Amino acid sequence: MKRTTLSLFACTAALAAVTGVAVLTGPSDVSAPGGKSGRTVTGAKAPVQRSALVCPAPTSSDVGDTTYTAFTPAGGKGTGKSADLLPAAGGKSGKNDGKPVLSLKEPGKPVTATTDRSDAPALYGAADGPLAPGWTAQQTTTISAGSGRGLHGLTCTPPDTSFWFPGASTAKGRQDYVHLTNPDATPAVVDLELYGKDGRIKAPSGEGVTVPPHTTVPVLLSTLTDAPTDDLTLHVAARSGRLGAAVQAADEKAGGDWLAPSADPAADAVLPGIPADATSVRLVAYAPGSDDADVGLRFVGPNGTISPAGHESLHLKGGMTTAVDLGDLTRGEAGSLMLTGGSGGTPVVAALRVTRGKDDKQETAFIPATSAIDGRGTVADNRPKAATLSLTAPGKAATVRVTSSAGSEGGAPVTKTFTVKAGTTLAFEPPQPDGAKGSYAVTVEKTDGGPVYASRMLALPKDGVPMFTIQPLPDDRSTVAVPEAKTDLSLLNRG
Repeated sequence: MKRTTLSLFACTAALAAVTGVAVLTGPSDVSAPGGKSGRTVTGAKAPVQRSALVCPAPTSSDVGDTTYTAFTPAGGKGTGKSADLLPAAGGKSGKNDGKPVLSLKEPGKPVTATTDRSDAPALYGAADGPLAPGWTAQQTTTISAGSGRGLHGLTCTPPDTSFWFPGASTAKGRQDYVHLTNPDATPAVVDLELYGKDGRIKAPSGEGVTVPPHTTVPVLLSTLTDAPTDDLTLHVAARSGRLGAAVQAADEKAGGDWLAPSADPAADAVLPGIPADATSVRLVAYAPGSDDADVGLRFVGPNGTISPAGHESLHLKGGMTTAVDLGDLTRGEAGSLMLTGGSGGTPVVAALRVTRGKDDKQETAFIPATSAIDGRGTVADNRPKAATLSLTAPGKAATVRVTSSAGSEGGAPVTKTFTVKAGTTLAFEPPQPDGAKGSYAVTVEKTDGGPVYASRMLALPKDGVPMFTIQPLPDDRSTVAVPEAKTDLSLLNRG
C-alpha cells in the first residue's frame, strides 16, 4: 500500500512537470501568398537558443570598401553569451586565423567592422542564448569603379540545403559568381543546376562540387556552360551537408549587386520594394518540375492594386525560365509586384532586376520573392536619409510596429506604429533614433491584420550614379513552437 501511494505521487509530479509545457495548436489556413506550405502554426512559442549565419566574401575588387553590421533585437534575457562571425578559409587568402571579424555582446545595439581588403574572407558563425533570437548581419560594399561598380548589399543567411536564384546570367558583359560557404566541420557536396528558356542547361562541371569544412568556394557561372544566356535560374542543391549560397552579379555597364535566394517555391509570390524612380524592371520566373504555371501579375502601389498594362498574366513552361521586361512599371510610385497562382497553382520562384538611372549612370539591384513577416523581421546597416522601408499588405490591412535601434556609435531607440491599408504598399524613411550616431537596425513586428511583406532600400549615390541595394525582410524565425503536452491519467492504471 505504501509503495502504491509513493508511485501515485511520483506519477502526479511527473504529469505536473509535463503539463507545464506550453501548448501548440494545430495548423490553420492562410489566404495570402508566401510560406513553404501556405499554412501557419499558432500557439505558444519560445525563443530559439541558437542561430547560425553565413556571409559570402564581399568583393575581389581593389577599389571596394565593406562595412559589416551585426544586431540582435532587444528583449533577450540572460548574460555571458556572444554572437561571433569568423573568417572562412578560401578565396585569395586561403587562411582562417580563428579570430572573430565581428562579435556582438549585447542585444539592442548594432556593432560594425570595416575592411577595404580585396581578399576579405567569407564569414560564418553562431549566436547563443539571448543573442540568438533575430540575430542579423549585413554586409554592404561600395565598389567605386570597374565591372560591377555600385553598391552591393546582402543580409547574411542561415545555412540550408536548397537555394533558388532566378535572375542569374552568363551573358557577355556579365560576371556572376555563386559563393558557396560551408559553416560546418564536415564537407558539403552540392550540385549547381542551370535552367534557361529551353530547360536545363548541360553543366557537368557543376555536379558534385565539394565545399570543405569552414571554407568558401566561388564558382563563375559562365565556366559551367559554353552557351551565354541572358536570363537563368540557378538551383543550388546539397547532396550532403549544408551551406550558405549567394550570387554576386557584376555588369560592365549597369553596375551590380548581390542576388539573394528566392523564397521557397509557392503558387503565389510577393516581390516587395520597387523604388518609385525605377527606370527598368525585369521579371525572371521559373516553375520547378514539369508542370506549367499560369500566374497573374499585380502591382501593389500606395493607393491600391492594379494589373500592369500588357502584362496582366504570365505563362511559365515547367522546367524553363521565363523573363519579361515590365518597363516603367511604377509610373513614379513605389510598390511591389505580386504573382498570383491561386489555390492549387503550380509553385514558382521569381526575382526582379531593378535599374535606376540611365546610360552610363545606371545602377542595378535585385528583389527576390520573399516570405511574409509572421512575427518579426530585422535589417541592419540603415543610415540617416539613405534608407527606405517598404511594407506591403497584399490581402487584409495590417498594423506593424517599427523600431529603429540605437546607433552603432550612440543614441536611443525609437518605436512607431504604422497601418498598411489592404492591397497597398507603404514606403517611407524609418524613424530616426534619438541622438543617433552611426548606422542603426530596423525591426518590423506585425501586431495585427493580414500578412506583411517587407524590404529595405539603401541608397548611397556617388558621382552622379544612383548607387543602391535592396534587401528583403523575411520573418526572422526567432521563436519555435512548443510541443503540446496533455495529462494522461491512464498512466496511473498501468503497471
